[in-house]
Amino acid sequence: MRAQWALRWLPFAVMLLVALTDLVAGPSLGFLPLLTLGPTFASVSGSVRRTAVIGAVALAICVPLAYYNDLLFRWQNNLTIATIISVTGASMLASHLRLRRERELANVRLVAEAAQRVLLRPVPRKAADLQVALSYTSAAAEARIGGDLYEVVTTPHGVRLLIGDVQGKGLDAVETAAWVLGAFREAAYDEPELSNVSERLESSLVRHLSGEKFVTAIIAEVRTEEITLLNHGHPAPLVISANGKIGSVEPPDEGLPLGLGPFAADRPKPHHTPFHDGDQILFFTDGVVEARDVAGTFYPLRERLHFLLDDDPQAALDALRADLLRHVGGPLLDDAAMLLLRRT
Repeated sequence: MRAQWALRWLPFAVMLLVALTDLVAGPSLGFLPLLTLGPTFASVSGSVRRTAVIGAVALAICVPLAYYNDLLFRWQNNLTIATIISVTGASMLASHLRLRRERELANVRLVAEAAQRVLLRPVPRKAADLQVALSYTSAAAEARIGGDLYEVVTTPHGVRLLIGDVQGKGLDAVETAAWVLGAFREAAYDEPELSNVSERLESSLVRHLSGEKFVTAIIAEVRTEEITLLNHGHPAPLVISANGKIGSVEPPDEGLPLGLGPFAADRPKPHHTPFHDGDQILFFTDGVVEARDVAGTFYPLRERLHFLLDDDPQAALDALRADLLRHVGGPLLDDAAMLLLRRT
């Protein structure tokens, strides 16, 4: 708000400074051409009409100062007036183009938000005996969606979830994420075993992916007193037990990402970890742990898990995300998704 206020009054401040300087210096130095700074600065934040008004104000200042300096109707002053008019016209055009670009960008953001609502639906805040929280930060400055994906569904086989990261960026990554999510939403309801869900996702990606594209992912299913995970080359989640102990749920065998199934001798196998009342499990993409500060230091996720002690899981995850952004000190270089489950 303060920056907008400064930009709004900057053209008038600059023209006043030029006028005062010209009065003090006299006609010998010729500061009047600098009045063109007024409409130039106006085009940065103002409308076309406001830019034209500020250009008229610049002319209104120029004429009496030229009379005071005994320059009226001389070629130097005529050239200054022509310059002010020309710069004002160019600034009005620049303002028009900027406003059109802003409208186009606003439309792109509306489309991105609509696409996000279809592709990345809001996860339920509660699923069975679980509290669910989500944080998603896109690295694209002009978009709300990227290559990370997530889903939580309640099925006849229990609560199942998916978190993943598509290789690459841009619209190709979003399209691939759509294929994975569509396949998971169907398979999670139909297939009684996680391995079968994995096979359905692999088959769908093999049909639609080209080249050596892939998706790292974790498919999980919450059961009584435990959670079953199937890891396809994705960063291992962290479990925070009710007594505060932190552990990483590493898979027993390294599994290839989805989409690279034809190159694998064995498919990854489900593994289990205890998940009792009061326990939490944090799933995340590599955009979280690979985020760096200005010194190049990776984000120390395990050291910051104390933020997850808040009674409200979503407030806890929001606090962790805010700490991540403070660590980076600017925009993220990669999409960052975090999914938190808390058993109550």
